[in-house]
Amino acid sequence: MQYFPMFFDISDKPCLVVGGGDVAARKVALLLRAAARVTVVSPDLGESLTARYANLEISHLSREFDEGDLDNCTLVIAATDDEAVNRRISELCKARNLPVNVVDQPALCSFIVPSMIDRSPVQVAVSTGGAAPVLARLLRARLETMIPAAYGRLAELMDEFRDLVKARITDPEQRRHFWENVAQGSIAEMVFAGKEAAARAAMHKVLDEAAVSDRPRGEVYLVGAGPGDPDLLTFRALRLLQQADVIVYDRLVSEEILDMARRDADLVYVGKTRDQHTLPQEDINLLLARIAKKGKRVLRLKGGDPFIFGRGGEEIETLMQEGVNFQIVPGITAAAGAASYAGIPLTHRDHAQSVVFVTGHLKDGSMNLNWKALAQPHQTIVVYMGLLGVKELCGKLVEHGLPADTPMALVQKATTRQQKVVIGTLGSMPSIIETTEIKPPTLIIVGDVVSLHKKLSWFGGAKGMGDT
Repeated sequence: MQYFPMFFDISDKPCLVVGGGDVAARKVALLLRAAARVTVVSPDLGESLTARYANLEISHLSREFDEGDLDNCTLVIAATDDEAVNRRISELCKARNLPVNVVDQPALCSFIVPSMIDRSPVQVAVSTGGAAPVLARLLRARLETMIPAAYGRLAELMDEFRDLVKARITDPEQRRHFWENVAQGSIAEMVFAGKEAAARAAMHKVLDEAAVSDRPRGEVYLVGAGPGDPDLLTFRALRLLQQADVIVYDRLVSEEILDMARRDADLVYVGKTRDQHTLPQEDINLLLARIAKKGKRVLRLKGGDPFIFGRGGEEIETLMQEGVNFQIVPGITAAAGAASYAGIPLTHRDHAQSVVFVTGHLKDGSMNLNWKALAQPHQTIVVYMGLLGVKELCGKLVEHGLPADTPMALVQKATTRQQKVVIGTLGSMPSIIETTEIKPPTLIIVGDVVSLHKKLSWFGGAKGMGDT
């Protein structure tokens, strides 16, 4: 994070703008919206600033900038067309630890002015750190359509009841749940529809009910995080991720996805590798139940889909035995994500009429699979967690009837910019992996459909290796 985002209270604070043109006028307008006391230093003023000066909205010093102009200022904006003057202002301000923004010159700034969405008292700021201002404006425009103007009125209503809610609902968790229900439920819809009197009446009613109710019951959300790319999360997964109190997550869940969680949510890592388990699966099952019984909303976040080699079934068995409420949110499984991003259709009427998913790492650590059922023509085999057993896999499939020239693919870190696709055959792959660095998470795809990879590969972030 290059810049630390924060909001300044500059109401009735002295702020300086150096420059009198259109760019300076836009910055002055923003400062005035925040109720700042603005002084403009410039020999001349453009039409907009001249009008503001005539209306007594700003002060004007009709001359060149002088170092003394910085005295007693809260922040400074340099908006002249003279680079030397802008640089001098920047250096003087930084020497005084005075916040300074030099328009369109990020290297000279100690703060930047983001694109803003104003739904006062709700405010949203979007910034690219000065790297791409046009992109920031496009993102702001998109957010504008998603945040109704009435959100400001909803925030005012919530502020009106804030002290009363705090006095009536003393448990912090229950209070947070109450406010989330208000912001996402019928009361918010009343405000959006302009029925603010009805919203106030409803607030009193639900507050009375909440004040006498028991501590809220906890719940577990079993959520598939998808194959890696955060954009492949479902809408429901994202919504639950942002309201959960505790996130219990696996090794395959990326930092980018965890960054979408509520900032004050507790993060509990329970990731496992082949030879190292942070917690045994049975302990994870009981952990989910124990936290939920404390009234917490627990989000169990798993890579891919929780019901495809994700041990989701084992976890909900424990939750049912413990009497804990739960819900399940499917995710895009690794097989679908890896195949799609590698340009390998799992089924194709000319190559494969069936597909089978297997795990290369059974509970007892073996790779004891039904080889006869797997070694069938016109079938795609997808192997999860089978990287360490590639040699055995290839040998057993050939032994049970698949030709040694059957195409095979290894897809590492599928759907991410670090994706790597290694192509070979059942006969060649054991020697390929001896000279190619491949690390988990890697998915294995075996079948004639792999031959379509070169033709159908589309994902720009993929790195193909070992193509034959």
